[in-house]
Amino acid sequence: MYLPTIRQLQYLLAVIELRHFGRAAERCFVTQSTLSSAIQELEAALGVQLIERTKRKVLPTPLGLEVAEKGREILKISSDIVELSHSNKNPLSAEIRLGAIPTIAPFLLPKVLPPLRQAFPDLVLLLIEDQSAHLLKRLESGEIDCAILALPYPLGRLESVLIGAEPFWVALPKGDPLAKLERIGSDELPMERLLLLEEGHCLRDHVITACHGRDRAATSAAFQGTSLYTLIEMVSGGQGITLVPEMALDSALLKQTSIELRPLAEPGPHRELALVWRSTSYQQSNLQLLAAKLSALISG
Repeated sequence: MYLPTIRQLQYLLAVIELRHFGRAAERCFVTQSTLSSAIQELEAALGVQLIERTKRKVLPTPLGLEVAEKGREILKISSDIVELSHSNKNPLSAEIRLGAIPTIAPFLLPKVLPPLRQAFPDLVLLLIEDQSAHLLKRLESGEIDCAILALPYPLGRLESVLIGAEPFWVALPKGDPLAKLERIGSDELPMERLLLLEEGHCLRDHVITACHGRDRAATSAAFQGTSLYTLIEMVSGGQGITLVPEMALDSALLKQTSIELRPLAEPGPHRELALVWRSTSYQQSNLQLLAAKLSALISG
């Protein structure tokens, strides 16, 4: 009887989740031809079609979805076996697959990674950047061990430890009339000029909440970007205003752009940072230790 390999199941899950062979190959760190060939071999061995391929899109067959769901369970069990084998080693001396959302990763990781590596030289961190919903799926499937997320966000049965909190700042074009204020209240923000991230980014929801949900029609904002970097460039070009988390203030991007920054007057913090992991993880003690170290580095 033929048994699918772990690698084949990983490739299949990536394609079904992303609906794209190229992006799936990037996630799995292989070439597109390698990934495609592995899935074709799996289909041939099982004697069924799992993926419907056209020139414009990739669709899983109903059976492909069922196989992927079973594969997700198998990958989680496999991940737990690996974690179990490392559970008795020295603290933070194993490999940890860490996810982080795009509005945290480029601002926090460069600050905390050097001291983490100095404190735990045997720690191997594999870093993955993705949106919150995708990171939670990858956590549940065992593809990653933990993730740094921004709260509030529904975590289900996952465990979490707060590692930091921060307020938002208002980013304005140079010379904007609002820049005359030392602090800016949400009721003073011209919502028709507010630039937001597109749906799927939790920072979008946190910004709207910080503005007390004003004109939830902020969904019809002048521009909806795919990254905070894009929004900052739009502000610099005089196309509107946006809110940025405090951790971004020291970034090279903000220092190199022609913008004004003023604290948002609404009581904060406007978002909290948490390290999140599966409650069944065999790396509980390691992840607790990692959370404590991250918290110390952020507050320091």
